[in-house]
Amino acid sequence: MNTAAAVAKCFAALAPDVKKATLYIGDKQVVSVCRRFKFSRRNTREDFVLKVGAPNFEQREFIKRCKRAGETLPVRKVQLKFWPQKKK
Repeated sequence: MNTAAAVAKCFAALAPDVKKATLYIGDKQVVSVCRRFKFSRRNTREDFVLKVGAPNFEQREFIKRCKRAGETLPVRKVQLKFWPQKKK
């Protein structure tokens, strides 16, 4: 999978309740898209941070766990992180 297709796949996975979408291309390359501010209907614009490059510590640990479990790289599914839920 090339980088442009990975970026498009990450952006497509961002729903309003998703904070971060990460796609693992290989051992040494990760594509990550992060929403800077929580989604609001009053927003007139949206800010994203796009990161293409080497994985950080948390992502390296995920890659190690995938290899131990027998998962092949690139990981097919986009990994999502959601906004924290408010306590009621």
